[in-house]
Amino acid sequence: MKAKFTQAPQADAARLTPLPNETPQNDRIDQLAEQLKTELETELKLSGATIAQIAYRIATEVDRICSKSDRIQASGQVNSWQLTLGRYRIQKCVRFYQLGSQRGRVELHSNLSTMVYRPIAPAHLQLTFQARYTLIEDFLQGFYTEALRACRRENELPENYQPRTRLELAEYMAFTEQYAKRRITLPAKQNQQLIILRAQRFASRQPQEIAVDIETAMETAKSDEVEAYGRSGVIQMIREQMVSEKVDLSESALRDRVVVELMRYLESQGQKDCVDYLTLKLQDLSVPEIDELLGLTPRKRDYLQQRFKYHVEKFTTSGNWKLVHEWLGADLDQNLGLPPNQWETFLNGLSDEEQHLLQLKRSGASDQEITAMLKCTSKQLQKRWGGLLDLARQQRNQAK
Repeated sequence: MKAKFTQAPQADAARLTPLPNETPQNDRIDQLAEQLKTELETELKLSGATIAQIAYRIATEVDRICSKSDRIQASGQVNSWQLTLGRYRIQKCVRFYQLGSQRGRVELHSNLSTMVYRPIAPAHLQLTFQARYTLIEDFLQGFYTEALRACRRENELPENYQPRTRLELAEYMAFTEQYAKRRITLPAKQNQQLIILRAQRFASRQPQEIAVDIETAMETAKSDEVEAYGRSGVIQMIREQMVSEKVDLSESALRDRVVVELMRYLESQGQKDCVDYLTLKLQDLSVPEIDELLGLTPRKRDYLQQRFKYHVEKFTTSGNWKLVHEWLGADLDQNLGLPPNQWETFLNGLSDEEQHLLQLKRSGASDQEITAMLKCTSKQLQKRWGGLLDLARQQRNQAK
């Protein structure tokens, strides 16, 4: 759930019975926890001790946040802020609960990976995309452990506490995402997200030779010396981790793959600023925040957005079209995402040549076979197929 809180909603303030400033802290927390528990039970259609415990932990956290914020205390709407922040955390928990254990992990991993993609590997390491990706995996495993310790400490849970039920896992994943996005105040009144600071510190400890180590881990052994090196326990773990990341075919994993391939494509096109722009957009940063971080004027931003849009459209109609359309639920087996009546209209609008191309694609013929049948070059085929996909996209947009 995306949300930015600039002011507390007036309507919500009326739904929570105002508490005078002199009301004991425990009473304030108990009242908020009871309301959050009721809303969480309604959202999940569940009840029980675990929900009550989670609601109380959330209420305790937001009460602490509001009590330490001079801006919130001066607003005169402390109760409204508490309810707003509490509901935001509840929706995060509900989101991960609905995704389930496996898809929730993929969703969290994807979100955190995009946040640390740039800071995890400074320029002096000169890492390839795959090497950077492997380094991210190593960093995040440590960060998950840190987040679990923080979850235990801040919620006063036992040192051996482990989330086991679906609801407990949802709470932990929501906490981890929120923990990663915490703003840490730096000298000169600047601030930065906690996970970015952790990633920068992690990267600063990596020797320049790490690039060679990771690259070797990804290559097939080509000599006795390399084969012996590949038997290293660390290298084996890296290789196994890389392989394991390719087997999850859930919807969230598909989205993760699309983001990964898009970043790789942008880098191959020399569009480093577009990669930075995408990374910041995936962090839910506002336009002013992105402008400040990238040093953009309104004119430069418009130019960057136009260039980014051009490359995204090119990406979706290039060699990655199948992955993108699978993620969108608009693959060839699904009539490119068009309902039956729109699909019929789409087909009737195609030329004989375009219909022939579509039939060949649906038959599973390779691009090499299609170029031979249509007597065209690979570049001409890509252009024709890209144009056909664009027509389908326009038809889908009209159907909405």
